[in-house]
Amino acid sequence: MPTAGAASSTTAEVERVFREEYGRLIASLVRRFGDIDIAEEAAGEALVAALEKWPGSGVPPNPGGWLTTTAGNRAIDRLRRENQRDAKHRAAAMLHDDTPHEPTGPVEDDRLRLIFTCCHPALAPEARIALTLRLLGGLTVAEIAQAFLVPETTMAQRMTRAKKKIAGARIPYRVPSAEDLPDRLDAVLAVLFLVFNEGYLSTGPGDAVRAELTGEAIRLARVLHRLLPDEPEVTGLLALLVLTEARREARVRDGVLVSLAEQDRGGWDRRLVAEGHALVRECLARNRPGRYQLLAAINAVHTDAPTAADTDWSQVVALYDRLLTIDPSPIVRLNRAVAVAELDGAEVALAEVDRLVAATPALASYHAFHVTRAELLRRLARSAEAREAYDAALAATDNTAERAYLTRRRGELVVDERPG
Repeated sequence: MPTAGAASSTTAEVERVFREEYGRLIASLVRRFGDIDIAEEAAGEALVAALEKWPGSGVPPNPGGWLTTTAGNRAIDRLRRENQRDAKHRAAAMLHDDTPHEPTGPVEDDRLRLIFTCCHPALAPEARIALTLRLLGGLTVAEIAQAFLVPETTMAQRMTRAKKKIAGARIPYRVPSAEDLPDRLDAVLAVLFLVFNEGYLSTGPGDAVRAELTGEAIRLARVLHRLLPDEPEVTGLLALLVLTEARREARVRDGVLVSLAEQDRGGWDRRLVAEGHALVRECLARNRPGRYQLLAAINAVHTDAPTAADTDWSQVVALYDRLLTIDPSPIVRLNRAVAVAELDGAEVALAEVDRLVAATPALASYHAFHVTRAELLRRLARSAEAREAYDAALAATDNTAERAYLTRRRGELVVDERPG
């Protein structure tokens, strides 16, 4: 009999494996059965089976293969049990049929095909991204709602409608032909960016950094870059991801988030930095700037500086100004304010941040807004207000490393308690 400690350790391992394998598992099941709901339910049943079996028998040598086989069997059982229509029986029988599937498009990658399925133009733009984050990244509805700054119930309704639309319109599971690619490319790029972001700074209370998501986003971005080598925004996204990933190992130390200014730049992955800079130069040569290219260029400025003090902040602000003409979102404006603080001072930046939240009240639920305010108030020696802002930031994030960082920063404040 396994001990309680061993069972707990195995349960944690099951959850880790499931999280890492989720996107691959769902994509495989959707390809085989052509139904997202069946895929999600079968994947959930496979997780339950693993939680029941593995604590006693141990984690199998190929846990991803075990989950895939188990989920496939559960899906077949469900189809047989519910006596689904003949088309679905044929889908189940495909497991034992060498007849080729319908054309899948120019690349053979289950997960990329799943992204393009979810990013079909028949779906609402926000639903495309949300559904793919759920199916590929395994994010919860609550995590996705937080990323979109909308209520959880609203996000759940969007995803339900999207899945019904895919089933009702019989949207094919494939990478579209070359002439159809542009209609879906923006949504696909947005999905890969958000999947990467969830891995780079997880919104949940588990692992602070989810390397399986950052790695998967980069892998798919490379596949897309090979498919569309002359599309500058694809090149820009890949550049952005690898430049950001280059800093990953330096971002958390002893369970605490490390800010960009405090990071050990000797710990950055210089191979990825060099690759990212080369990709940015490709974008500059094309001279067709877009959102991801400009974000990559900003990251190139940061990774080009040997120390934080050497950062060319005037260039960073200029790049943000250009980005605002393409993407005038409150998040871009907030990030620009951080750069403005380095160039024009914290007081100027704080005024911009406060005007921004007045114009976009939803920012008040965004943890980065409160972090930015706290740091600016700290620099202005307005410690009592900074402490309140840190409290608000802590209330808005579950990421363990970020909470440790914010708690430390808050604890370092010296608040003047003397009577006025």
